[in-house]
Amino acid sequence: MRYHDFGRTGCRVSVLGFGCMRLPVQDPRKPTDFFDPNKRIDEEKAVDLIRYAIDRGVNYFDTAYVYHSGKSERLLGKALSGRRERVYLATKLPHWMAKEREDFERILEEQLLRLGTDFVDFYLLHGLGQESWQRMKEMRAVEFLERMRGEGKVRFLGFSFHDELRIFKEIVDAHAWDCCLIQQNYYDRNYQAGLEGLEYAAARGLGVAIMEPLRGGRLAQRIPGEVQQIWDSWPQPRSAAEWALRWVWNHPGVSTVLSGMNSREQLEENLRVAEEAVPGSLSREELALIDRVTQAYRKLLKVDCTSCAYCLPCPQGVNIPHNFTLYNDLFAFRAPESSLMIYQRMTAPEQRASNCIACGECEKKCPRQIPIAREMKRVDEALGGRGNAGPPLNPEG
Repeated sequence: MRYHDFGRTGCRVSVLGFGCMRLPVQDPRKPTDFFDPNKRIDEEKAVDLIRYAIDRGVNYFDTAYVYHSGKSERLLGKALSGRRERVYLATKLPHWMAKEREDFERILEEQLLRLGTDFVDFYLLHGLGQESWQRMKEMRAVEFLERMRGEGKVRFLGFSFHDELRIFKEIVDAHAWDCCLIQQNYYDRNYQAGLEGLEYAAARGLGVAIMEPLRGGRLAQRIPGEVQQIWDSWPQPRSAAEWALRWVWNHPGVSTVLSGMNSREQLEENLRVAEEAVPGSLSREELALIDRVTQAYRKLLKVDCTSCAYCLPCPQGVNIPHNFTLYNDLFAFRAPESSLMIYQRMTAPEQRASNCIACGECEKKCPRQIPIAREMKRVDEALGGRGNAGPPLNPEG
């Protein structure tokens, strides 16, 4: 296993990290919803996989209060029993659950109990964006984190992020953070923090962990035929997952890449690729091939939205780019269960396409002249449960 310095922390973390949001479940045949309280973790398989990863040199494990409806932290604590000193443990503060500032400490104490440990190595504010960051400033969350560091309950401070690049830079510059967790993959290279955000954080000494290197598995499963043909044109056989991981590890600012592995086969492949995929190792021809795949996916999109956000703000609060992203994923990545879950359960009602009143304000500002009102109706028909505009739940069948 290769190891990288994790920013200025002095920690050496494995380049392959273990993301505990997608642990093996007891009935994997059903559409995967890792926030479904009825979805049971296959504890025996998950514990075995985590311990095997540790034995193979993986030392960075990432979880959160809400993963697997609260079961992930407890399972990870069980798996790390007797092995805690061999790993770095990262979890996240679910700030939206805190009504009062005093709730922060109560939540952390519960997490420590679940994890069976006296301290967390990396404690992150979970999923920051513009609104949540403003609320955390008002609640003096960073002051709380620093106090917990002083008491030895957390060692290093960071945040995970889901918003625009300018907000990311603002948060990075607001405090002497130790680390951050951002989404990055070859398809979303300019999405949210993007590559520019990755370089920005790394240049300021933050350890940068990457989530969604396979876009929730969508870059590795249910590959469209036109995309598979491009992969198959390369003389050296590689899986779609290997191509995606190699692209992320090609960037020198990356400290560790979180992979949501749920089988030994996936772990073994990732371990092998992690040894070979050093920064700058992809040739010009390999990068060009990945660009061709990216363009092939984009041709499958139903709406030609680039998420430029010129259409915002919507007078009704509709998050237009977010809705189009979910709608496009339905077709390009054959990901109905993910899009449906995010739209119906993780998107605020006022932000959904169903809240569009066809006022036309957004269409006046769209540089691509998308008929947004018409498309918002189609989005809600596909994702809101009142229609069947998307592909079937089992595209392979």
